[in-house]
Amino acid sequence: MAHVAIVGAGVMGTALAWPLSDNGHRISLVGTPLDREIIDEARSRHRHPKLGRELPPGVTAYHTEELAAAIEDADLIVSGVNSWGVDWIADALAESLKRGRDVIGVTKGFRSDDAGEIEIFPRVLAGQAPASIREHSNFMAVGGPCIAGELAGRRQSCVVFAAEEKEAAERVARLFRTGYYHIWPSADLWGLELAVALKNAYVLGVGMANGMLEAAGGADHAGAVMHNPAAATFAQALYEMEQILTALNGTPAHAHGLPGAGDQYVTAMGGRTLRLGTLIGRGYRYSQAREMMAGETLETVAIIESMSRVYPRLRKQGVLRDDELPLIETLIAAITRDEVVTLPWERYFASM
Repeated sequence: MAHVAIVGAGVMGTALAWPLSDNGHRISLVGTPLDREIIDEARSRHRHPKLGRELPPGVTAYHTEELAAAIEDADLIVSGVNSWGVDWIADALAESLKRGRDVIGVTKGFRSDDAGEIEIFPRVLAGQAPASIREHSNFMAVGGPCIAGELAGRRQSCVVFAAEEKEAAERVARLFRTGYYHIWPSADLWGLELAVALKNAYVLGVGMANGMLEAAGGADHAGAVMHNPAAATFAQALYEMEQILTALNGTPAHAHGLPGAGDQYVTAMGGRTLRLGTLIGRGYRYSQAREMMAGETLETVAIIESMSRVYPRLRKQGVLRDDELPLIETLIAAITRDEVVTLPWERYFASM
């Protein structure tokens, strides 16, 4: 039996408690400063309010100020924060990490500096740790199509665990694997993190097809909708993702596997990113749509803003052609320049 500490009591991090519990492990669920109500309910009713489920056996809940004690003897730490919580958890864990202790994150995203250089989140976490710890620990990530509520409901789910060394990813995967949670290990941590972040950007384009349908008044008198443009945009997104992964020395196959196509599919089934794309597809500017979605966390926006710096760098270096990524160009125009945009049909599939 292992002791796994999940830091961040959001739905995705917490959902990992189910396979861990089913495998007989002990779980510490530690809230961030924003999770006090969740931890209070976990303590009083052994229930997660956002998942709408009683927590599985073996879970003990802790508030933020109890972090050090909660992870004291943990064998593994799960980073369960969103992309805006990465700096917080990096700082929070920096003084508490121990030599040889591994960290795996569910956070999907990356960020870039003004020059367009990318930093993936596992490396943000590693960078805050003391060198003596960092050199003897593995900082990993989870990627793939996994809706938190389905995992907590023990529905069949397939994901990739990635680390710099495949053996480390496999070792951690063994803690989580069940008859419903299927895990493939990978040594391409860099490429996996790029893919799972990019799909968040591209689902915005898929959502725009929904907006076109709404703008047209919905299905016509014979029931015709707009799955055709959504599917074409979905395919163009995978093509562009493959080109970006190639340009950035990630595994191109991730674009068409679980981190890319798989994760993009479940994200396109609904949620905040799809809704934002729908509003933009209806003809709203991003600034207008943002007001209509006030209070929502929109990680897709952070990725597109990062790509507005990464994409020009890759073009300047000559690893991407000027006409190769029309969809990301459209999304960048919508988000960073607040333009009214339409899907660039005639520029799709330039290599065909």
